[in-house]
Order: sequence, then structure tokens, then C-alpha cells
Amino acid sequence: MRRDVANVFSGPFILFTVLMFGLPWLSQAQETTISGKVTDANSGDPIPFANLIFPGTATGATTDFDGNYEIRTTHPGDTLVVSYIGYTPRKKAVVKGKKQVINFQIVENTQSLQEVVVLSGENPAYAILRNVVKNKNKNDKRKMVAYEYDTYTKIEIDVDNITESFRKRKVIQKITQVLDSIDRMAGEDGKPILPILITESVSKVYYRDNPSLRYENILRSKVHGVGIEDGTTVTQLIGSSFQEYNFYQNWVNIVTKDFVSPIADGWRLYYDYDLVDSLYIGDQFCYRLDFTPRSPQDLAFTGSIWITKEGYALKQIDAAVGRQANLNFIEKIKIQQELEPAEGGAWLPVKNRVLIDVSEVTSFSTGLLAKFYTSNKNFVVNKPHDVNFYQLPITMAEDARMNEQEVYWDSLRHEPLTPTEKNVYKMIDTLQTIPMVRTYIDLFKIAVNGYYKVGKIDVGPYISLLAINNIEGVRIQPGFRTNINFSNKWVLGGQLGYGFRDQRIKYTAQVQNILSRQHWTTLTVRARSDLGRVGIDGETAGDNFLLLASQRFGYFRRGYYTQEGRIDFRREVFKGFSQRVGFRYFTFRPTYAFAYYDNPEDLSASTVSQNFESAEMILEARYARDEVFLQSDNDRISLGTTRWPIITVRYTRGFKGLLNSDFDYDKLRLSLFKRIRLGPLGTAYVDLMGEYIFTDIPYPLLGLHLGNQTVLYNSVTYNLMNYGEFVSDRYATLQYRHYFEGLLLNRIPLLRKLKWRLLGTANVIYGGMTPGNRALIAPYTPSGEPTLPVGYFNKGPYVELGYGVENIFRFLRIDFIHRLNYLDHQQQPNVPVRKFGVFISFQFQL
Repeated sequence: MRRDVANVFSGPFILFTVLMFGLPWLSQAQETTISGKVTDANSGDPIPFANLIFPGTATGATTDFDGNYEIRTTHPGDTLVVSYIGYTPRKKAVVKGKKQVINFQIVENTQSLQEVVVLSGENPAYAILRNVVKNKNKNDKRKMVAYEYDTYTKIEIDVDNITESFRKRKVIQKITQVLDSIDRMAGEDGKPILPILITESVSKVYYRDNPSLRYENILRSKVHGVGIEDGTTVTQLIGSSFQEYNFYQNWVNIVTKDFVSPIADGWRLYYDYDLVDSLYIGDQFCYRLDFTPRSPQDLAFTGSIWITKEGYALKQIDAAVGRQANLNFIEKIKIQQELEPAEGGAWLPVKNRVLIDVSEVTSFSTGLLAKFYTSNKNFVVNKPHDVNFYQLPITMAEDARMNEQEVYWDSLRHEPLTPTEKNVYKMIDTLQTIPMVRTYIDLFKIAVNGYYKVGKIDVGPYISLLAINNIEGVRIQPGFRTNINFSNKWVLGGQLGYGFRDQRIKYTAQVQNILSRQHWTTLTVRARSDLGRVGIDGETAGDNFLLLASQRFGYFRRGYYTQEGRIDFRREVFKGFSQRVGFRYFTFRPTYAFAYYDNPEDLSASTVSQNFESAEMILEARYARDEVFLQSDNDRISLGTTRWPIITVRYTRGFKGLLNSDFDYDKLRLSLFKRIRLGPLGTAYVDLMGEYIFTDIPYPLLGLHLGNQTVLYNSVTYNLMNYGEFVSDRYATLQYRHYFEGLLLNRIPLLRKLKWRLLGTANVIYGGMTPGNRALIAPYTPSGEPTLPVGYFNKGPYVELGYGVENIFRFLRIDFIHRLNYLDHQQQPNVPVRKFGVFISFQFQL
């Protein structure tokens, strides 16, 4: 009996014991834990927001911004599948009940996207997007009074698409050992890449509104690249200022092109949308919308956005531009961004990742991968600094480029380097030790910079080394300048030329002192003895050194020899506003038939002269409110303005009797340059200028408008005007260029694949010459030779209009230009007036 009772209670007791103590242990033993990373097989970059799931179940995960995921489940399948828009799905086997690491490398799907199924009723995505636009002013970071944050930036540039034929080249055979290790870096399914640059920087970024100003202070930087010196230019470029993209703007500027945002005000004109999911991302419940451009050739994105249900803010975005877009040399652009709300309601980006895949220029070359990553933290909002605090857009700490130990950089990084990134540093060190690689690097620098660096001296520029014209014959002109290794305050330079026909020595010598880098201030002294062409000098051509060099070739119809001395003082008084004070003395010795009356009021008693001397002072003020500059060693490079025009006012005063100067005169010039973004209509450039000369002086001192008698198009000149055809002492000019991008030709089926782009141009001059200046022109030289005639406007404005096609074979541009008036203008004998012209030019652009 006792045994029976024991048997009765022993079964339930054992069952109870198993249920209470055994099942948790059993459950833990059967739990499957999978972690890993999803990356792009081509670039090696992580893929955030990718979906992983066990087929036939609801169990899965989504990768974070760095491509990582983790799944814990007691009911796994035996296969895990990863998928993401624009990529081919990939599956791998899973071992149940174990902890394991499964990494995926997935390949981009180049096939066309599936058709969108349109159902009756309104697309549910439209209501969400209307609310996104409605709440832009609340969520856009630009609505904040001010914000600042710490940022870490990392850039890597790699050579990709390395073919077997490329490996067989001599220079590449020298680095075979390095290339052999690339396969190990690429991963099981990745393509081999060759890293050539990796940079890191830590900065403090400040922004304030009203006025809109931005300032970045680069505290630390680390530049490691093949042939890249850790100069100030590279350090400034690797900061976060050039890796910022705000999709709340209607147009996002990337590599000089404007792309329409998927949440632009006119979103419905450019994109198709699909509401595909709703899920929690952190604490935010979000809608996921996939979008595709209505026209694949437009500068628009394909990808996904995650919009918060509360406030309709942009939480995450993954946007890509593919090879179908009307771009040159670009296989893909990919931007991934994660945002978080700040105090005051606006959303600020906490992480950004950008990939630019550059295709091969030729079938014998490789491509490039440029990868940018930024991480932002420690936000402070609505505490603006004084306006003067934002004086310079980018500055660099004096010790920013010190090579700290790796342990120190580990404390600066927001995330540690991956093993692959650590290996990149080692590979770049190996490449830099190969002699042939260093030789190719030197040749590339000469092609880009125009100078060859030899210690503290740069030899060049090569562009002006040789010229051929009718006066000098063959001209050679070597030159040099000192670099920052010589001094960071003094810049010495010079050129020495010789013409084999005129057998004259020409020279230029220049000394510049950089008085201040904070408020960029320079004092420059120059002496020159050279051959010039009337109407073309440093004052009219500005910084267009290519134009100045090209004008030394061909036939000099109005050439002259000159001795010149110049002193220039320039200073940026405050952000965007700079002033210049200059003094210039020069002589004029013509090589052509030129003469003027010394006393035009009494021609019978006046003598006729050919030569003159002039001494003048120049006062100039220039305002470019949002212009961005980079300080490149001892140079300052302008990156142009974003929204505001560049306005320049110049007053020139000539002093008779000073240094034997022959004339008193006054000139006043006003110019305005503006880039206008017109959204879907493309981009326009407007250049307006007006000048008034108050005194009667010989016409070489007046405004001689630049003509062009070549077949090469030049945006600075009037292309159907002959050299020296028109001279003015008062005038207003308009030069207008409009680039339609692919606006019209993208809609024509047979032409869209060619990626041609339409453009339009207009050049207008309204000017004239007073009777007093016309009376100064003598009909004969002192030797009795007839002088070269001078033309002026007397029948209204001069107008030439053009249209053309660019991007032919990706490099060629053809312009068709019509001259609308002064068609019977016989100012120059035996030189016909061209009513129509076809011009070509070569350009390298995206």
C-alpha cells in the first residue's frame, strides 16, 4: 500500500520538478542566437535597415545603422534570408540551438525595379507625405536659433574594379604582393579593392540663424594616403562641412549637382511612393515608404524613408542614385542618414554615411570608391554665439595634424575602427614605399597642380612654359614659386621668358607677404616686362590663368610691350567683405599702327604720339556673403557662394605727372555674379558688369571688349566678335549661361541613353564712345602709316544668342551662336563679320 502511494505521488512530483526547474534550462539550451553584419559586396560598406527573416515565420530583425543585427529565438528555421531594396536576396543555413555569427555580403540588383501596382483610391503614402511637408518648419534643423555639436568624420577612398588586364600593367606588377592581400580584405563574396586614402578628423561644429552662419573648428585630423601630404587643404576637406546633407531642403547638392529631395515640396512631380511597412525604430513608431523617380534619368533618388507617426519627422533615410541618372563617371551615389530629435522639436543627424562609386573613365582604367562617415553627439541647442564668432567657415587648430598615438585616437573616435580599416593603414604604408608608385604620384601632381615640387620650391607652371605667336615666334618661359616649406608668410616667385623671333627677354618677379590668415591679408609687390595684347591683362581676366596663357598663342593684332610695377594690399575686413588698395605703373609701346592726339581740342597744333605711360591707384570692395574659402598652404581657394551674389565695386584713378604719367582719369566699375538654382529647369549663371570712364583718354585705356576668332568656345569672351572690334568708355554687359541638365532630352527615348544636355547662352553689350574719345584717335602714325581702325557701338546693343549640346561622348560640347546685329560692321578691312558660328570645347564634368 505504501509502495502504491509512493508510485502515485512520484509521477506528478517528477513532472512538477521538471516543469519548475528543467524547462527554463531546457529552453535556454534550445535558444538560437544569431548575430552578424550585412555589407555591400562591391564596396564593403555596411547596409543599414536591411531585413532578415526566417522564411515562413514572423521571426527576424533589422540591421542598425552600422549593418549589425542580432536574433534570439527558440523557434528558428534552418535558413536565414536577408533582403533589401535594390539588392538580390541572400540566404544562409542556420544551426538550431547554438550561438553563431552569420555575416552577409549582398550584391546590388542591376535589373529594373518591379512595376508599381496602382490600386483604386488614393495612395496611402500621399497622406503621410503631405503631413511631412506640412511639418517641415517644425522638424527642419534650420528653424533652430542655434546648435552646436561634436563630430567625428572618417573618409576612405579605394580603387575598385581591378581587372586582370589592369593587374598585368608594369606599375601594378610592382605591387602584386599588396594586391594579393586585397582578396583577404574583400571577404568571401566581395570584390577586391585597393585603398589609397583614409582620413579621420574630430571637430566642433557651430550654427546660428539670422544671419545664417556656420563654423567648423577642426581639432584633430589624421591623413594617411598614397601621395597625399597632410596639408591644410586636405585637413579642411575632411571635416564634416563637406559631408552634410539636409533632405528637408528641396534640392540636395552632391558633387556640384542638385538632386531633388524625396520630401521636397513638389514631391509628387518627381517620385512614385509605396507604403511598405510600419515598425518601431527605437522609441519611435515609424512608417517606411519606398520611393523611385518617375524618370530614371532625372537627378533623383531611389530608396526608403522612415517617417515618425508622431510629428511626421524624418527618422531615417537610405537614398541612392544609380547609373541611369544623367551623370558622368558615376556608378552610384548612396546616402544613409539617421536623425534624432533635439530640444525645441527639430531633428538633427546623428550619423551619416555616403558612398560615391566612380566608374572607369576608359576601358583600361579602374574605378574609385569614396566612402564618407560622420557621427555627431553632445548637441547644444539655441545658444548662439556672437556673429564675429562665425567669422571663418572653417578653421584648424594649430596642433590638429600632430600624429598622436593610436591609443589617443581610440579615445577620440565615436566608434572603434574595424579590423579591415586597421589593415587599410598598413596597406597604404606598403604602397608608399614602392618607387614606381611614387613616380606616378609625382606625375599626377604635376598634371593637377601645374607645378613640380622640389623641396622648398615649386617649378612651373607648365601651362605657360611654351607659346607661339606672330611677334615672338616660339616663346619659352620657365618659372618657380616658393611653397610653405620655405615660409608660411613669404611667397617668392618669378618667370623668365624669351622670344626667338623678337629676341627679347621677358620677366615677372613677385614677392607676397601673408600678414594675417585669420582676416586673410596680403601685401604683394610685382615687377614685369612682357608682351601684352590690348584688352587682356590681369585686371580684365581676373584669375583666369588659362585665358591669359591661351592668349599668348596666335596672331597679335594689337600687341604691345610694357614695363609694369604693381603693389597690392588686400584684406578681408569681415566675413564675406574684402577690400583692396592697389597702385600700378606701366608703359605702353605698341607693335601695331596706333597713334593719338596729344591735344584733340586743337588738332592743327596737336602732336601725334604712339607711346604713353600711366600711373593709377585702384580701390576695390568685394562682398560675397556666404562664400566659402579653403586655405591651401599659402593660397586661398574660393569654393564659390551658395545663395548670395558676388558684388564688386572698383574705382580707378589715374595721376598725370606721377612717375611721368601722361593722363588724369577716373573709372568706376560695378559687377555682379550669381549662380541661380532653378530646380527642374537646371542652373543659370548671370554675370552683370557696368563701367563708366569719366575722362577722355587713348582707347587702350578704355574698355576693349574681348572677341574670339577661334573655333574654341570661351564663356568669358564674345564669341562672334572679332579681336578689338569694339571699344567703349561707358557700357553695361550681360553674360548669361543656362544649363538645362537633362530636362528635355531625358524625355526623348532615342536620346536619353546618350545623356546629352541642352544649354543656352546670351551675351549683350550696351555701350558707346563719347565724341571726345573718338577725336583722340589719330588717322596716321607719326611716320604716315594709317592707324588700325577702332569700332564703337552706335546702333543699339550688341547681341549674340546661342544654344548647344554638352556631354557628347562625356567630354565634348558644341555651341551654335548667332550674331543678331552689327552684321554690316566693316571696322576691320579684310576681316569679315561672322553672323553664325559653330564652336567646340572640351570639359570634364559630372
